[in-house]
Amino acid sequence: MGELKNCPSCGDFFNYTGIRDVCNNCATNEEKLYETVYRFLRKRENRAATVERIVEATGVEESLLHKWVRKGRLQPALFPNLGYPCDNCGKLTTQGKLCTSCTEELKTGLRQFEAAQEFREKVNTQENTYHKDYR
Repeated sequence: MGELKNCPSCGDFFNYTGIRDVCNNCATNEEKLYETVYRFLRKRENRAATVERIVEATGVEESLLHKWVRKGRLQPALFPNLGYPCDNCGKLTTQGKLCTSCTEELKTGLRQFEAAQEFREKVNTQENTYHKDYR
């Protein structure tokens, strides 16, 4: 059984079953918009269109394009200038939640943290010898 939710697009109540994020009317409208975008992109001269160009030509909201790319309905392998914003910096990415530069930055930070932690553990396990000078 589903739960009652408000549609984020129109505000109406709908029975959320986990399949769609919007009500049936909005889902139908989204499907029509998807068909418009897909017809536009299928033309050879439009395959390399940017998100801004697609929005300008079709009138579809940018957030819907990002949603379709994120869900895999529009594949960046076929349309190379499509993507969705990185959760950290906003740069377009085609997989995951972070772009490659943010991922590398995060990995570098983790490596530095692990090296510092390893150094602290090494210092704590060493025996300390103190020498006193009797002059």
